[in-house]
Amino acid sequence: MRAMKDCNWFREFNDKAIMFGYRGSQAHGTYRPNTDPNSIDDIDLMGVIIQPVEAYFGFGAQETFERMEDPWDVVVYDIRKFISLLVKQNPNVLSMLWLPPNMYTKLAPSGQLLIDNRGVFVSKEAYKSFTGYAYSQLKKMTHGVFEGYMGEKRKRLVEKFGFDTKNAAHLIRLLKMGIEYLATGQLNVMREDNTYLVDIKNGKYSLEYIQKEAERLFQLAEMSLVNSKLQDVVDRKKAEGLLVDILSSHFGLPGSRGNREPFNPWGAAINRGAVINHDECYGSGVLF
Repeated sequence: MRAMKDCNWFREFNDKAIMFGYRGSQAHGTYRPNTDPNSIDDIDLMGVIIQPVEAYFGFGAQETFERMEDPWDVVVYDIRKFISLLVKQNPNVLSMLWLPPNMYTKLAPSGQLLIDNRGVFVSKEAYKSFTGYAYSQLKKMTHGVFEGYMGEKRKRLVEKFGFDTKNAAHLIRLLKMGIEYLATGQLNVMREDNTYLVDIKNGKYSLEYIQKEAERLFQLAEMSLVNSKLQDVVDRKKAEGLLVDILSSHFGLPGSRGNREPFNPWGAAINRGAVINHDECYGSGVLF
């Protein structure tokens, strides 16, 4: 497999990155290698960068970058965009703050500061984002058949099972993650139920079962919202203050409050770590 350091996206973004980590099936423990006849999984990464100071003055700085370089599927966000998506409770972006340590391929002190302060971004608004994304997967599962985003292998699997089993697995995972998050304020990205989710992707469960289970989980999500003890909304001032701290410290500007204690309403101690930078695909030693 091609090493990260040999990829164009790595050379383009790594020096600017404060965080790079696995997303998607790698992060959830549901990855199936391409030797599996039913596998349609890429190796997905997400990065957060701080651009040169010129990007923060003037017009139209780019905030989102996407790169496909087989087998890598990489999305990179400028830190301002990343934090704005955290405030909106975007499930994929939130997951980056809750990965197991060995799922980060690079973690600089500014990235660790985001993790230390992830409690800032915990709120009941996650109900809308998680169930919203789940409804989207439910619709695609049966009505998105043969959409343009599908490759030939995925189309053949839809023909085989009668519905998109990958969307089905996303649907169930999103609902279960959202229910847990509303109840505990913690996002369980690496799934203990990963075998079950892989079985869904492999077509072990019927469309009728998936639809009934999704209906049950949607109801549980609504109950979890009613009973949730999380803050109603993200405190935008705290989120903005964290952004200002990180950028001020990075560019050596006055106004950084880098010595303040991390905001962590759950009282969990999180150790600050040194920069981690694994160049190789499986440099972390993670096996699935």
